[in-house]
Amino acid sequence: MFSDSLERAAVAVFTRPIPKTAQAQMKYLVQQTKTTKQAAQLLGISQRTVERYVKGQLKKPRPELAERLAGEVRRRWQPRVRTKAQKQAATSGGIVIETRARFGFTAAAGSTDDGRVRRITQHLPATYAARLLAAQAAGASEQELQDIAAEGIQETYFKNHGRRARGLAVEFTDLDYVELGFQ
Repeated sequence: MFSDSLERAAVAVFTRPIPKTAQAQMKYLVQQTKTTKQAAQLLGISQRTVERYVKGQLKKPRPELAERLAGEVRRRWQPRVRTKAQKQAATSGGIVIETRARFGFTAAAGSTDDGRVRRITQHLPATYAARLLAAQAAGASEQELQDIAAEGIQETYFKNHGRRARGLAVEFTDLDYVELGFQ
């Protein structure tokens, strides 16, 4: 969920739309992978099929192939724009997280902070953005990304940057959805 949301946040900063037709997408993918053979291996289809799409002989891919093709093109589209947005988020802008989840708490005895479903939209500072992006680049699991985001929400939303709820520890227990956006 978090990896997909980080990917959608990167797509949102693109300055040009990705190619629409299967032929244009296949041409771009072949250009990026350098050969039709590598593009075919990446998509799990034959090299001849890739060549037919590039020539325009095939126009309408199967739904699962169309999804894989669009995903591979999106993953490689405008790398400099993506890198610039990620660098800005990690150094100065931060990330906005919108989520609906059940937050579990570990707090001092007598606290009334029972876990409940909350919808939260919160700006996370650049330090948490940098940690999230670095963890994603390193191949972190969804749970690790979730823990970083929960820590960010804990510090900024629940603890108000250390001004309240000193002994509180927050974790996601039931995640309904999450959307991330670069600032």
